[in-house]
Amino acid sequence: MTLTGLLGGTFNPPHNGHVELARAAKEQFGFDELVVLVAVRPGHKRVEHDAETRLRLVRAAFPDDRVELDEHERTVDTLRAGHWDDPLFLIGADEFADFLTWKDPEGVLAQARLTVATRPGYPRERLDRVLERLSQPERVLFFEIDPLPISSREIRDRVARGEEIRDLVPAAVADLIAELGLYRGYTAPEREDLTTR
Repeated sequence: MTLTGLLGGTFNPPHNGHVELARAAKEQFGFDELVVLVAVRPGHKRVEHDAETRLRLVRAAFPDDRVELDEHERTVDTLRAGHWDDPLFLIGADEFADFLTWKDPEGVLAQARLTVATRPGYPRERLDRVLERLSQPERVLFFEIDPLPISSREIRDRVARGEEIRDLVPAAVADLIAELGLYRGYTAPEREDLTTR
């Protein structure tokens, strides 16, 4: 059986935090393959650029992995439509703290095991509160990574101000953002849409 890791997101744009999460998870769990899923129409946040543009950025960030478009707005629908056999779905601790707000969290766990990246000092009680409300907590696996405090929003802000981003993204991503002129006119929304995943 092929052990598949799944990393999904808007990747608006992908950055070194995404790459490090994937690297650490590969090292921890020994995936046979990593599939990076680029949300076409994310149900939980707005995006500045179309899926094909973000797909190009993700392929630049993850040249050695499979990169696919994800047509589904919710994680559970992606997993139900997928062809993977008990994959490991990668998320961060902050995402897991909100896991009960996702569409059908029990359905997500029925389709995939969650691998949750925590950072030193993260309040474990926030995670335990979620775990104790799940019927299959054993399908949640934790692993620790060194914190890389990078956000896609920070990168968009920097590009809009004409500042350097090569310390935040892989070189190939920085080159592509410059080549395509992405995020130059970006203005941050007053609030991010945080509806369920």
